[in-house]
Amino acid sequence: MTTYEQIFENNRKWVASKTATDAEFFEKLAQEQKPDYLYIGCSDSRVPANEIMGLDAGEVFVHRNIANLVNNIDLNIMSVINYAVRQLEVKHIIVCGHYNCGGVKAAMQPEDLGLLNPWLRNIRDVYRLHMEELNNITDTHERYGRLVELNVQEQCLNVIKTAVVQQSYISKGYPTVHGWVYDLHNGLLVDLKIDFEGLLHEIQKIYDLTGKGMQF
Repeated sequence: MTTYEQIFENNRKWVASKTATDAEFFEKLAQEQKPDYLYIGCSDSRVPANEIMGLDAGEVFVHRNIANLVNNIDLNIMSVINYAVRQLEVKHIIVCGHYNCGGVKAAMQPEDLGLLNPWLRNIRDVYRLHMEELNNITDTHERYGRLVELNVQEQCLNVIKTAVVQQSYISKGYPTVHGWVYDLHNGLLVDLKIDFEGLLHEIQKIYDLTGKGMQF
């Protein structure tokens, strides 16, 4: 286990490695950020957002919470999406889950988890919406993995339902929303191929918040 003191030594080594290849690295980093990507992921410490994307600091705006949820009454995530779209003008919003997610696994267990109950209920709601498909998967591990994927898809829908995303896409043509799953066993990202425009069309009768009637 890395000691507290070693973290600062690691930091100094990291600074040295960055400035060795680019003497102006931190000077450029201190300038205003202008990332093209908003990454919404899980808080799991095994999934470092910019590293798995092969991006450097400043290239991706990051929000993380337990099980990568996009809850419309969570002012934290709503503020992040609003800032990313309106101020940073990101071109892509990515919801990224990961297989072996502890939050998703906890939601599959029939037990009282205290303060986590209202948070994990969002995942249980995903299970309820897709109960027939999930219950037809007899292998528990496969069912668990499929719920991870379905949770990402539902959270992508929740992003698409927001007014700021709809309005920006209609007026500017971006951002688009993507759903990914990170596989801890091999380090690879799986693109779930979310049909962003198709989903936008599908939900517009109920969730159209543009005030104009979404037309493409």
